[in-house]
Amino acid sequence: MNSYTYLLDLALILLSTKVFGLLTRKVRMPQVVGALLAGLLLGPACFGILKQTEFIHEVSEIGVIVLMFCAGLETDIDELKRSGKASFVIALLGVLVPLAGGLGVAWFFNRPGMIESNASASIMLQNIFIGVILTATSVSISVETLKEMGKLNTKAGNAILGAAIIDDVLGIIALTIITSLADSSVNVVVVFAKIVGFFVFVGVGGYLLHVIFKKWVKGYERDLQRFVIISFVICLLFSYCAEKFFGVADITGAFFAGLIITKTTHTNYIARRFGILSYILLSPVFFASIGIQVELPDMSPMILVFAVVLVIVAVLTKIVGCGIGAKVCQYKNKDCIRIGMGMVSRGEVALIVAAKGNAVGLMSSSLLGPVVVVVVITTIISPILLKLSFSEKSGKVEYEQNEYARLMEEAEAAGKSDASRYVGGKQQAK
Repeated sequence: MNSYTYLLDLALILLSTKVFGLLTRKVRMPQVVGALLAGLLLGPACFGILKQTEFIHEVSEIGVIVLMFCAGLETDIDELKRSGKASFVIALLGVLVPLAGGLGVAWFFNRPGMIESNASASIMLQNIFIGVILTATSVSISVETLKEMGKLNTKAGNAILGAAIIDDVLGIIALTIITSLADSSVNVVVVFAKIVGFFVFVGVGGYLLHVIFKKWVKGYERDLQRFVIISFVICLLFSYCAEKFFGVADITGAFFAGLIITKTTHTNYIARRFGILSYILLSPVFFASIGIQVELPDMSPMILVFAVVLVIVAVLTKIVGCGIGAKVCQYKNKDCIRIGMGMVSRGEVALIVAAKGNAVGLMSSSLLGPVVVVVVITTIISPILLKLSFSEKSGKVEYEQNEYARLMEEAEAAGKSDASRYVGGKQQAK
């Protein structure tokens, strides 16, 4: 690194995300919305003060890994098991309905005389790929919002987490199938084998690590920092193995690493330490980077119409698809709505999928603009919708300081074994 500009970038990100976070809190919106807006305003899409650099990208990647690791630490495994079958149904319909919706919109607009395509793949494959983009879910936004509200460990919160993990796997399968049709070098069978291998790895390796870690930490009351370091090592190794060897998202590996360490002695202490790190540095950089990497290309009137329709379909199909899935699994109506709204955000996941499709000729360059618009709008409105769905009749859900940074310490001092439930109870009491 030849200059110290990254220090200025970091200072601007931390300051702007905090200021905008406080402003959004003032209007009873999640602080994560402020962080997203800060990145969007300072990035190339608006004022161009900040741009995506290798440093910001890598720090943000670590940020989302730690965020999902903390989510795993905070997850009630028993509740997650109970919602496992429901999560699969929710995820399946949350993929199929947006896929059909995106295909329908693309079929209508992506034709000669309306939108001219320069992609090499057939029109049908291009249209299907637009649907594949809409299947993506960026669970990190929902996780942060749920943590901020103290709702991560609720029935709906666990269903969102479980469905998002399965959604990631189903999204990989859908992307692989459509990519293999356009690129002969992609082998669907190999991808399926890798996914199965990942869950075998998590099941066997995770169980052994859990037993070893549980025995190791038992009885220690001093020098607990060592457990934090080893926990981070496990998190990073699982994230690396998920991406490198199995083709699964690194955040999925991080989440399962958190599940391995949860329900062990000093889990609360470990979660608090990671929470502070995430709160003061990693999370602000990650959420700001989503906005920073947004660049809106020039769009014709027809492309703008396509973008508007695609946004509406992107939002409604996730809410309807996931909501129907939750209803089939006998969730209450309010929980169905919460789950559907928790799955709306596409975030950086959709951008990655779009970039992949553009590289192999599955998407016209002219359609990149509408995809970016979908990412921006769904990412910003998802936490707002989630907040509204959890609001009481009075509409008052107070957003306090970050749960980990402020209340974890209180939980630890009070000797609470389950910090998440303690935090949630404190929030509800207010």
